[in-house]
Amino acid sequence: MTATQESPTAAGSGANASQSFKAAASTRDVADTPPERVAAIVTSILQGVHGAIAEHDVTYPEFQAAKAWLMEVGEGGEWPLFMDVFVEHAVEEQVAKAQTGTKGSILGPYFLPDQTRLSSTCSLPRRDDEQGTPLVLEGQVRDTGGTPLAGSEVDIWHADSDGYYSGFAPHVPDGNLRGVVVTDEEGRFAIHTIQPAPYQIPHDGPTGQLIEAAGWHPWRPAHLHIQVRAEGHRPITTQLYFAGGDYLDSDVAEATKPELVLDPQDDGTGTRRSTYDFELEPVQG
Repeated sequence: MTATQESPTAAGSGANASQSFKAAASTRDVADTPPERVAAIVTSILQGVHGAIAEHDVTYPEFQAAKAWLMEVGEGGEWPLFMDVFVEHAVEEQVAKAQTGTKGSILGPYFLPDQTRLSSTCSLPRRDDEQGTPLVLEGQVRDTGGTPLAGSEVDIWHADSDGYYSGFAPHVPDGNLRGVVVTDEEGRFAIHTIQPAPYQIPHDGPTGQLIEAAGWHPWRPAHLHIQVRAEGHRPITTQLYFAGGDYLDSDVAEATKPELVLDPQDDGTGTRRSTYDFELEPVQG
């Protein structure tokens, strides 16, 4: 990291993630949960908390510290960060039990909608002096019956070679290493980009305080975020990781899966290439 680079703060990242989440709320299905289900879920959560208090003989000073920490998370705008890192993977795994198609993973806090649309063979927008090892991701989008899905969207975003995301780090241009790739008539795509780096989640706020207090680390392994969409099919939100990468077995967000690990190979020119196909489940009815 150079002297001109400014690391994103937890508060800043939380504010950006909150703004993006709220902006997308009008296009997101809103849960219409009946009171009985709300009561059942909340009761289970509270029973879990009560059980932990009893199991670990929690003291009043520890309880008061927890209250203060929860207040700081809210005041610092870090709930999107906390929920995405520590909770979302469990929801994703539960929902996936009733789904078919490509394995999913968490969306995370760094998604930004309405990025530049690109042709099926393309290079992601990047700085003229973008650093990093060249990477090409090729593949095909099909339905679960094997039919290619022409014109499907492969929405991809990832960190740069220093671990920073555009839209969340002040020194990275908007739209950098982001794009919506539209597949060709055979559902194929070839995306030229660079291999991202592992990164630390913003940890200068209360989420970081929790990680430090628990003796954990704040690192995520290098990965590509991808959301694949096609009319009449359930969208897939996932992440692709890299074989042999740091933190692959100790991801702070617990979002890695063996099925999502790439093993890019050098093509002899210094460019690493990998193939990954996506299968989308048709929407019933």
